[in-house]
Amino acid sequence: MLTEGGIRTDTMPLSDRFARWRECMADVIAPMEISSPHADDFRADCRLLRIEDTALWPTRAQASHYRRTPRLIRRSDPGTIHMTLVGPGSGPVRVEHCGVRETVTAHDLYFVDTSKPCEAGTVDEPIVGIGLDFHRSLLPLPPSTSLDGVLGRRISGRHGFGALLSQFLRHLVDQTEAYGPADGPRLHRVLLDLSAGLLAGGLDQEAALPPEARSRNLVRAIRSFIGGNLHDPRLTPAAVAAAHHISTRHLHRLFQQEGTTVAALIRDRRLERACRDLADPGLVDTPVHAIAARCGFGAPAHFSRVFRAAHGMSPSDYRYAKLRQNKEPSR
Repeated sequence: MLTEGGIRTDTMPLSDRFARWRECMADVIAPMEISSPHADDFRADCRLLRIEDTALWPTRAQASHYRRTPRLIRRSDPGTIHMTLVGPGSGPVRVEHCGVRETVTAHDLYFVDTSKPCEAGTVDEPIVGIGLDFHRSLLPLPPSTSLDGVLGRRISGRHGFGALLSQFLRHLVDQTEAYGPADGPRLHRVLLDLSAGLLAGGLDQEAALPPEARSRNLVRAIRSFIGGNLHDPRLTPAAVAAAHHISTRHLHRLFQQEGTTVAALIRDRRLERACRDLADPGLVDTPVHAIAARCGFGAPAHFSRVFRAAHGMSPSDYRYAKLRQNKEPSR
């Protein structure tokens, strides 16, 4: 399991809650001036996941305002980049940074540089979201790259790299128990690659990313695209290549390095979805051919052949075996 800590102020004496929250934020991000209309009985909940040199922290806190001042920067400058993905249930987060004033709402995100003055907070609604903090030097971008053009600005978490990063953050938060310390370096690299890709895209400087990081991000984008379009029988390697503005040859080279082919990836992901649907008691009345169609298999006969080759039985037999297994009492 990943290293995890956190804080819940409702388990503390009233008089300690707000002070402890300030200490927590100073430790995770940097020392800040923090104010809240609920300071006398402040309620906040923060999980803290340490992934190598990055801090990932889903949180919910009552309405509060955070200010990083020149005086505090002179006293303590950790040189970190902070990102917030605003979550459902959060009030609009007002951000002021690098001459930019933005209002960031649910499903979108923003970055700030803790070495520069910044302010963020909600007025009278809670803050709900996922924070991510890492040292600026860890980004796979040239040190001379100025981030000022994207800092403090609202970035969509629904499209492009914003969606990839948002999905990955939510996955890590929801599936923390699936990972152990040995997964740390890989997860760390993914977080930094996606963050750098998102920042570089916002600056129109995608070429500033090292070729290795660009290739890794492209493969992640392609995998996400395939996962979101499995239902479409027209999803082929050629269609995937066209959607990402690359040649089919380039696409095949990318996945050769992954130890698979795009056609195999599409087939295997479709079969995974079909297996899940066939074993779902809620879909017992859905015909096999309908499940095949919703998983992108155009012809039922083709689906049966591919399924039998992968699982050694027909889709109907697989469904029967799984549903029967689910009904048997556990011993």
